[in-house]
Amino acid sequence: MDILETAAYDRRQRRNTYCVLFLSLSPFFLAIAVYFYLWIPDSSPSVLAAAIKAAPVISLALLVLSYKGERSLLGVAGGLIFSAGGDCCLIWPELFLHGMASFALAHLIYSLTFLSTRYSSLSSSSSLSYFFCLLLWLLGGGVYAYLFPFLQKTPDAAVLTPGVGVYVALIVLMATLAVLTRRPLIMLGSLIFMTSDLTLALQTFKVTEPLQHGRHIVMTTYYLAQLLIAVGDIKAVEGGDEFAKWKKS
Repeated sequence: MDILETAAYDRRQRRNTYCVLFLSLSPFFLAIAVYFYLWIPDSSPSVLAAAIKAAPVISLALLVLSYKGERSLLGVAGGLIFSAGGDCCLIWPELFLHGMASFALAHLIYSLTFLSTRYSSLSSSSSLSYFFCLLLWLLGGGVYAYLFPFLQKTPDAAVLTPGVGVYVALIVLMATLAVLTRRPLIMLGSLIFMTSDLTLALQTFKVTEPLQHGRHIVMTTYYLAQLLIAVGDIKAVEGGDEFAKWKKS
């Protein structure tokens, strides 16, 4: 009877935790609603547009900080802050390289975070995980090779071509380490992030004609990716393997 009562109590505690977390995400959802409602055109860059675009990610950074404390500034919260910086830079086309550098730093911070003790499932990753990671690197290399001739046609080709190469390597590294953590939210968030960036790259470097709802796709996948990574980090527990628990549930 005691075991049953303990299990029921644990379930109630988990439900309460999820409810509190969902309510804590209210500023994020509100900020997203404001962004999509106002939908300031790319042709009208301004400080206000930058603030509205970065607000959802800043709210996630504050949420992670509230759960994890100042130490998370060197972890996911720090990555979110650099991402918000990238959001602001990309409002102005002339700051594209600065924005890309800011996001590159965010991916580097995410990568280092996924190597920390709270994400300690690397040694228990299966051969299937490693095979999937290999596919990610092949995909990243293929995407860069495909983008290469288009990058050569840009005005800043001398800087942009190697810069995009470094950026692709960092986002694939981040996704690889995310997969090896065996945490479903982190894994999914990193893969969606790659999808968002690929969609953006195809349009930015004029590989394809502008998609009818291209910006909607990029921003929806981007915000979703950051949400999953932030919530995944909040849920991360020392020595836990959420993937194994998720498969059993």
